[in-house]
Amino acid sequence: MANYKDIQGFHIQNLTSDPTPYAQALSDNPYAGAWGSGGALNQSRSLLSGAGIQTAALAFFGDGSPVAAAGTDTESYNGTSWTEGNAGNTARYNAAGIGLYTAALAAGGANDPGTVSNMDNVESWDGTNWTEIAEINTGRSAMGGRTAGTQTAGLIYGGQDTYPATNQLAVTEAWNGSAWTEVSDLNTARREIAASGSSTAALAIAGNVSGSAVANVESYNGSSWTETTDVNTARRLLGGSGTSTSTLVFGGAHPNKTNTESWNGSAWTEVADLAQARYGLGSAGTNNTSALAFGGNAPPNVTSTEEWSFSGLDPSSTPAAGYSDALAGQVYYNTSLGQFKSIKEGVGSWASGGNLNQVRGSNRGFGTQTAALTSGGAHENPGATPATQKTETYDGSSWTEVGDTNTGKQQFASFGVTTAGFAAAGANNTGTPINAVESWNGSSWTETTEVNTARMAVAGSGSTTAGLIAGGYNPSPTLQQTLVELWNGSSWTETTDLNTRRSSHGSAQQSPQTSTIVFGGYTVPPPNTAKAETWNGSSWTEVGDLNSAKDNMGGTGSSSSNALCFGGRTINQTEIWNGTSWTEVANLALSRGYGSSAGASSGSALFCGGEAPGSPYYRGNTEEWNKADFEIKTVTTS
Repeated sequence: MANYKDIQGFHIQNLTSDPTPYAQALSDNPYAGAWGSGGALNQSRSLLSGAGIQTAALAFFGDGSPVAAAGTDTESYNGTSWTEGNAGNTARYNAAGIGLYTAALAAGGANDPGTVSNMDNVESWDGTNWTEIAEINTGRSAMGGRTAGTQTAGLIYGGQDTYPATNQLAVTEAWNGSAWTEVSDLNTARREIAASGSSTAALAIAGNVSGSAVANVESYNGSSWTETTDVNTARRLLGGSGTSTSTLVFGGAHPNKTNTESWNGSAWTEVADLAQARYGLGSAGTNNTSALAFGGNAPPNVTSTEEWSFSGLDPSSTPAAGYSDALAGQVYYNTSLGQFKSIKEGVGSWASGGNLNQVRGSNRGFGTQTAALTSGGAHENPGATPATQKTETYDGSSWTEVGDTNTGKQQFASFGVTTAGFAAAGANNTGTPINAVESWNGSSWTETTEVNTARMAVAGSGSTTAGLIAGGYNPSPTLQQTLVELWNGSSWTETTDLNTRRSSHGSAQQSPQTSTIVFGGYTVPPPNTAKAETWNGSSWTEVGDLNSAKDNMGGTGSSSSNALCFGGRTINQTEIWNGTSWTEVANLALSRGYGSSAGASSGSALFCGGEAPGSPYYRGNTEEWNKADFEIKTVTTS
């Protein structure tokens, strides 16, 4: 006779209510930070000071226009726009900023070069006016536009005491609300640093030592400074905000940088870049999940503001009510309903979105389903097909025309977000492959470094500082290409080729430079292929084929194990990639290819424009893909 333990089967969990699978929801909706556009300053300036938080900030003094004209301007930010306030008493730039937008200090600074006197002046802001108060002990500038502490308990450190800067400082002074007191010096004298924290727990980050940018970081415990983990990118004149255990630093020089790094108390991690490379910028914020960057020198001085914020499920938070650590495939018994239930992967569907203002095909784009951009493409009858320069952005419901590209183009590689994207290679008005590249900063296109090999019908992924383009078409000498190029923020470098020659293929467009997948497309011999390849940062590996061969499809995805393939020439099929295999899911309403796609993952995507059988040939339709993470099904025995 069999033992009970041999026939008992698997354990069925008893639950009083249906769970929401938290562990898998985390992976489908990752917690990530990004920079978004904020309201512009009224006065362009650099080397300005800042105080406050992202939604209530103060920008004061600085180097106005023309450069090297010390100013007294003060502006306050309400989370949307800047308002001019009362001016300071003494014009200066490179002053230390401390406190909140209603209670701030401006300490030290410099006036016009040539007659410069590094100041010991300190002014206090009460939300309306500036008042001169007790002077610092050591007159200086370049301590960082935002330093540590509050209006009644502040800390300033480093800087320079002469101009030109022949002598950087290690001097640290603490403020108790009425007087400045010298305390322990920095270990490394430096100027043009970033700072964060309080008067008893602070960081001194990067800066300038004897004319060279450094990566050194020191932490202060209220009595002494200790060397800690360096930032990844040495720089000076950078912005920073936060606490000694939760800090964000961004921008800097030289050359001008977009790099952003996050500090968790023990390590620095590179995160999403600023849209605008700049140095000498102002900053505000409370920690590494909420910050503000404003002004600075690009060059020239700029007025742009960027806001750092997070979206997604925070893995360090307690699951919201109703969440559990359940996984797809789990079977349980709902004791309240008296039913057996199971958790299964959700299904997706396409729905109509807003129409483009200009119908077009062979257009390309980037971004997410609710913040997308499309540009270029053919917009006349077949046979004529001049490429348009028109660009449109999508807010989740409608398209708005914005700045044109510098030249008309089509079938180019595109990647990025609506505040910072790329259009690389492609074809011109005559259908000739090109190697031109343009970058998008949220409002306009700028020509930048060309790719090494001209080609069209090429796929891309990554960001404006770490991008990738793969494959493509050039009639001479090899038709379909295997060439792959990497972008590092300043130049393109050829790297390991694809295994399969292909053009007009798809990619996981939102995936990072080190983890992506390409699929389908034209190949040699023609007409098209179902093959897919994944990239790990150094090599390409053939993986599971699409269920059907296709070309000129749309593609989105967040990594080499998360992708969505949809449409294609005369095709409406949608396939989803889970890292192992492709599964056919809901079809597009309209069979079409040569369109523009956007989306952050396989669960959320957008497809617009393109070419479809019949009349009209070019289309302005938009379709939006949404996939439920999970579904809970009742288990029946009938």
